[in-house]
Amino acid sequence: MVTPRILVPEKVSVDGLALLSEDYEVVSRPQGLSPEELLSLIPSFDALIVRSETKVTAEVLSAAGSRLRVVARAGVGVDNINVEAATAGGIIVVNSPAGNIVAAAEHTVALLLATARNVGRADRTTKEGRWERGKLVGVEVGRKTLGIVGLGKVGMKVARMCIGLGMKVIAFDPYANPDLARQTGVERLVPRLQDMLPEIDFMTIHTPLLASTLDLIGETEFKLMKPTARVLNVARGGVYNEAALLDALNKGIIAGAGLDVFTKEPPDESTPAWDLLRHEKVVATPHLGASTVEAQENVAVDVCTQVAAVLRGELPTSAVNAPLILPEEYRALKPYAKLIERMGGLYTQNFVSPPSSSVGVGARHFELVYHGDLAGVSNSRPLLAALIRGLVSPFSDTAGKHVNIVNAMAVAREKGIIIREVHAHSGAGSGKENSVYASSVTLRAVAAEDEQQDREKTESVNAGRQVIEGYVSANNIYISRLGRFSANFIPEGTLLILHNFDEPGKIGGVGSVLGRHGINIRFMQVASLDLERSKAGQDGTKGQERTQSDMIATNGNDDSQHAQPPVSEGSSKKKGDEALMILGVDGDITKQVMEDLRTAEGILNVSLVQL
Repeated sequence: MVTPRILVPEKVSVDGLALLSEDYEVVSRPQGLSPEELLSLIPSFDALIVRSETKVTAEVLSAAGSRLRVVARAGVGVDNINVEAATAGGIIVVNSPAGNIVAAAEHTVALLLATARNVGRADRTTKEGRWERGKLVGVEVGRKTLGIVGLGKVGMKVARMCIGLGMKVIAFDPYANPDLARQTGVERLVPRLQDMLPEIDFMTIHTPLLASTLDLIGETEFKLMKPTARVLNVARGGVYNEAALLDALNKGIIAGAGLDVFTKEPPDESTPAWDLLRHEKVVATPHLGASTVEAQENVAVDVCTQVAAVLRGELPTSAVNAPLILPEEYRALKPYAKLIERMGGLYTQNFVSPPSSSVGVGARHFELVYHGDLAGVSNSRPLLAALIRGLVSPFSDTAGKHVNIVNAMAVAREKGIIIREVHAHSGAGSGKENSVYASSVTLRAVAAEDEQQDREKTESVNAGRQVIEGYVSANNIYISRLGRFSANFIPEGTLLILHNFDEPGKIGGVGSVLGRHGINIRFMQVASLDLERSKAGQDGTKGQERTQSDMIATNGNDDSQHAQPPVSEGSSKKKGDEALMILGVDGDITKQVMEDLRTAEGILNVSLVQL
């Protein structure tokens, strides 16, 4: 296996990179890369970690080809990444929305106090030898009104800090939780931005830069404010219209501004941003909102952890171009995602791909049934992605590693895979009313609607026979049913699954074959027929007697060339005299090993599964 490579073209905290260096090849270029250099290098990397200076354009993402799997932004905003192009290419974009919350909020408060007390001008003129106390009279912030646009994590933190300074806080955010805002101390949420502008003394914005927030505050909005109002921006340049802000300061429409971000950084000469930097009513800083030692360590550790998770085929916690996964959801879903991916791989390798199969392909239509507590999950897309990755991995040159929550459905459409999710809450019809597990999962292959009348096709897609069930216990994953057989094994490593007649001597015979070939058995389990399901018709047979051909085709493969002779009418072989042997093994399972096992007496079929 080629060691995944990670490109880091900016300075990123060594604490984060240390998490990657042991398992991955990390190429760090803290001095930066030119656009041409990035285009040249990116095709040979699996991951890219950037801050704010590197522009990850559609051209860069296209040049990366199919190898690049994740782009990580060590910070909050991702406006330097073409997220749409990344999504189209199946590339996950992650960021660190929580790593610099405290730093950004504290810098906002620092600019608020600096603008209120003219700290920037006072520092500069004093160092120039001037003592201008009379010209630098400021205002107190206590008992003043702060307006916050965007009451997210940073906005809420700013609100708490400023309430502690004795300020009254009102906010505009159409998606804010009114109860949480009230508990924080926010006096009220206004329905429209314009509603709060006439009464605020300070305004701070904490929103991403989107089409809806570009030039959010312009000439009209400034004219609604008090002439004593001051504005702050530690979010994204472009939220304030810079030309309108410059004009408002020059004309005395507002009293001052504290700016940490600009539309272009650093600003070009002869632009409004350039003039704002030098304006006597502006306190300007060079994008320092997240520039604390603690914040840089936090965001680096966060995004590097997520990059490692994506490269391992696991779930990121903050995928920008995928459904939000909250930390508690991540912890709950992670073991089930692993289980479902293994179930998909087990399905393909056991029911579809043994070399002796004359079927060659398996079902393309599936039901994925969530039982118990798992039935209440609201964000099941990571589980769907895990199933698709597991199903396609045995036939993928990348072992399915490029399948993720961003591109999983596109991969499914491309391969004709259709999955119906069923949330089987407790109650009639769930089939799990008496389950001892808090949550479990069933994967069931079903026939397509247009195949219902085609007996030849539906024989290979028997809903009762191609069934896998599993559960999680203490974060360990287990398979509890495989086809018509009850089981209880951990799906990992190299497995041999043998379908055989249930009679004495079979275990010893299989052990002898493996012993001759130097194959070590790590564990073995005999899985018996689930007779209760058979009687109830839940295995697809509706309770009728199985013929010998039924038994041979149990796993969806017509391996009649290796079947035992037909059972005579007076034979002791009858319904129920079957079993599965599930062996975890170490060693090289060659074609000869498989052939010797298949031809052993009483063995109906053998599958090699590698998970």
